[in-house]
Amino acid sequence: MASGKFVSYLRVSTNKQASSGLGMEAQREAVAQYLNGGDWNLVEEVVEVESGRKNERPALEKAIRLCNAIDATLVVAKFDRLSRDAHFLLGLKKSGIKFVAADNPSANELTVGILALVAENEARAISDRTKAALVAAKARGQVLGAYSKDDKTKFVGRTGTREDCLKAAQGKKAKADDVANKMKQFIVDCGLSPDASAKSLAKFLTDRGVQTPSGRSTVWQVTTVQRMKARW
Repeated sequence: MASGKFVSYLRVSTNKQASSGLGMEAQREAVAQYLNGGDWNLVEEVVEVESGRKNERPALEKAIRLCNAIDATLVVAKFDRLSRDAHFLLGLKKSGIKFVAADNPSANELTVGILALVAENEARAISDRTKAALVAAKARGQVLGAYSKDDKTKFVGRTGTREDCLKAAQGKKAKADDVANKMKQFIVDCGLSPDASAKSLAKFLTDRGVQTPSGRSTVWQVTTVQRMKARW
């Protein structure tokens, strides 16, 4: 029997489906049937209009932030497709929130963690195969790298042009800025001011077990928060 606070996450693939309610009503009904009875409170319903093939899930991120902020359980209607959605699984695993699927209540955060590990392992296997293929190509005498844009006889020992490298650096900066801004939004969602001191924010984020931007720790240093705030 359901009890406690819940945030429901519904996803449809197109704006047309969202406006017509096609698919969404069935998901909403499945969630309602799961919550029927017991002592529960559906705090908010979050709807995502996004293709399953795309990795950007802003509504899902909002739902996760809300669950973290109020210690609620994320409830979805169906679990059957999620085992093939690595982005969804990894997002849930890293968030550490409580999770339940209406059509399979036994598929909880532990199940998600196991499936996410499988997805991570597959991604690692693909990377290993790619590296092995590059090593084999080099052993065959194939030159890996690039030549100077101005002097085609000058090997520069890297792939891509200078412009490619600049674009890559810009992409890396944009990604870091995006992570920082999402963390700012999370702080606001939790009812804190982003103008709070770096020391108080570091303590808050550490106490909540939030991962640092590097993803290698949940212990925030004051300098880490200061670097993050510099991107806001």
